[in-house]
Amino acid sequence: MKNDNKVRAKKHLGQHFLKDPRKAETIVSHLSPQGAYDNVLEIGPGMGILSDFLLARNDFRTFMIELDKESVAFLKNKYPLDFGRIIDGDFLQFNPEGVIPGSFAVIGNFPYNISSQILFRVLDWRDKIPELVGMFQKEVAERIAGSPGGREYGILSVFMQAFYEVKLVMTLDQNDFDPPPKVKSAVIHCRRKEGFELGCDEKKFRKLVKAAFGQRRKMLRNALAVMLDKEMIEQLPYMSLRAENLSWKQYVELTNLVP
Repeated sequence: MKNDNKVRAKKHLGQHFLKDPRKAETIVSHLSPQGAYDNVLEIGPGMGILSDFLLARNDFRTFMIELDKESVAFLKNKYPLDFGRIIDGDFLQFNPEGVIPGSFAVIGNFPYNISSQILFRVLDWRDKIPELVGMFQKEVAERIAGSPGGREYGILSVFMQAFYEVKLVMTLDQNDFDPPPKVKSAVIHCRRKEGFELGCDEKKFRKLVKAAFGQRRKMLRNALAVMLDKEMIEQLPYMSLRAENLSWKQYVELTNLVP
């Protein structure tokens, strides 16, 4: 059933609704074709501009999770879906077990103030999430997809690129949204590396990467002095570099040297 009323965008929730259906269709088209997974979870559907194209596809079942009560009521009126497919809740607190059967892709026009937290949550659930198509502030999207050596390269770049193949696939202007954000936006596509083993202890890996970027202006020999043996540090050729210069593979190598 169609609902012609509009949801009021709420600043504290970071809501900026995409306006152009053609661009919404393009974003949805980046999801893998039939058979890749059974379910898709849309985060923050708002008024459903992406949802329209998700529900038009019959190769997966669409779930939605929305924190805004007004949007939840709007979506439930607009879409006659089975009970439980429009979830009233916060993705950052969401446990998919028992709600979404099997694996699921994630898609959404993510609130920019929590977009990094969404990715950390995706990493926590990566065994269930083979793919992500998400809209971010352009600067954040460039950081996630960036190569070592770039100023934008950071912790999320290392973590996401270790477990997913990451590509920036689309950019959008402020005027594509209502209300327009103050920044440009971009869409990234992340596909999980199947059969992938990190090759080191993941807890140590995360701790080491965070330590390196926690003092990113320092050379690694100084930033990681408390984690690595001093003699070992002197023997490693890239310890005179800074955190943003190393690939995720080099961080794996360093992690395996942590006692």
